[in-house]
Amino acid sequence: MLSQRLGQRLTREQAESLGVDQQVLAQLVAGAVLDEQAREMRLGLSQDRLAALVKDDPAFKGPDGNYSREQFDYVLRQVGMRPEDYLKNREQVAIRQQIVEASTDGLKTPDAFLTAVALFKGEDRTVDYVAIPRSSVEPIPEPAETALTTWFDDHKREYAAPEYRKIAYAKLEPADIADPAAIADEQVKADYDKNIARYTTPEKRAIEQIVFKDEASAKAAADSIKGGATFDDVIKAEGKTPADVSIGTLAKSEVADKTIADAAFALAEGAVSEVLPGTFGPVLLRVTKVDAEVVQAFDAVRDTIRNELAMAEAASVLLDTHDAYEDARAGGDTLEEAAAKVKLKVVTIEAVSRTGEAPDGTVVKDIPESAKLLDAAFDSDVDVENPAMPIGGSGFVFYEVKAVTAARDRALDEIKDKVIADWKKQEGERLLSTKAEDARKKLAGGATLDAIATELALTKQTKRGLKRGAEDSDLGANAVEAVFAVKQGDSGVVAGPDGDSQFVFVVTEAITPAGAGPELVGEDDRKAYASAIADDLLDELVNRLRGQYDVTVNDAAIAAAKSF
Repeated sequence: MLSQRLGQRLTREQAESLGVDQQVLAQLVAGAVLDEQAREMRLGLSQDRLAALVKDDPAFKGPDGNYSREQFDYVLRQVGMRPEDYLKNREQVAIRQQIVEASTDGLKTPDAFLTAVALFKGEDRTVDYVAIPRSSVEPIPEPAETALTTWFDDHKREYAAPEYRKIAYAKLEPADIADPAAIADEQVKADYDKNIARYTTPEKRAIEQIVFKDEASAKAAADSIKGGATFDDVIKAEGKTPADVSIGTLAKSEVADKTIADAAFALAEGAVSEVLPGTFGPVLLRVTKVDAEVVQAFDAVRDTIRNELAMAEAASVLLDTHDAYEDARAGGDTLEEAAAKVKLKVVTIEAVSRTGEAPDGTVVKDIPESAKLLDAAFDSDVDVENPAMPIGGSGFVFYEVKAVTAARDRALDEIKDKVIADWKKQEGERLLSTKAEDARKKLAGGATLDAIATELALTKQTKRGLKRGAEDSDLGANAVEAVFAVKQGDSGVVAGPDGDSQFVFVVTEAITPAGAGPELVGEDDRKAYASAIADDLLDELVNRLRGQYDVTVNDAAIAAAKSF
């Protein structure tokens, strides 16, 4: 769990520094004293109960949701445990659980505790504060040479140059070997003619359709149009709007009903059709707009087609190129010689760190599969022929380490400007903190915040209704925590959320909610508090048992176990 949280697999030394070994040992001791207590109490577990516990274990359910012996055997094989060892362990845990449940089951959080929680969480505060900006202590004077040297010596490790490597690589993807010039004009024209539909925008028509309830109604409407009425008149007569009858601007292939499609694309713009059989009844059509078919000219797409054909041809011979490069290396060619034979470009990075930075601190760009390639290069050695590394969906990169520049401590003169900038930043923070602390001392000595604000030529601000844990955008989470860390009337200093200011504050009000009681604490919180209290009670039980039973630890066995 810790490895996942930290994003790396912990070494034994790291695990020990985090106290993992002591936590495991404490759990083993707790189990041992609970086992001894169970033995003295003559607690046990029937075979039927043990069988039921195994049967109900979700890890052993088969595809049908029921206990499966095959799944039982499979799971135990996967974790390297014998069935008899698992059953013994399961029985042991179940017996211990009898003691645990007897000690903690049914435990409820006391109302007095919940009332205290409600009062604690419900309290709100009013705070007056003055935000002292970094600009109030700037400009920072240049450091004396001796002070800068001392500061640099104290922070030398932060300025150390990492290991750099000179890396040469040749990338092989279709674009790296594609040769559009090798594609003949006739080949391009033939592809254009074959795929002319790709370059054609079909004719589209804006079509309106009135659906009638029966043939007689449709014919009467058609006759009225022939007699001088308009299509729009018929739309109104049918109680519809133009939006109701529009079926969109469509290509012929997009009209689902073939009869409707043929008729609509045979009409002139603005013309009305004869009565037609539609899917949902007889219809009349009108075409209100015609967008003519557009075919892109061959000259307009010639280069695009040529490049596409070159890329397709390159993809088809990419593996042959890969094999030709490998054959050349097997024959004794260098990376550069082999790359030249298959017409690949060799790129040389003069110096790059494992994190992808050049010595000047800039990020080296355009490295294929940067993180993956750099990790591989830093795990290799100078002039070693490395296996080709796959990149993308259909490519490779061939690479070699040409030189290694070892990590070293930098001299002050190499990075003096950066060191001065860092010193000034820290000095500014120190001066700002000192200025804020001086203001707080004046408050503690009886000065008012208004007087301090006037002295600093700043404005006093007030924030009301603050709650514990609030995400206040003006104060920030740290300041809110600091406000609730002191009593009403007390003052404090805390960094502003922007990192470039210090807040000097006074808590002017601390308001406790009237009538706060346990009912104000939600059910989820109640369960969490009950669980925490149960854990505390169990810890007390284990501590009592550790005092009752003499527990010894075989340090040699523990050390041997750690070495695995």
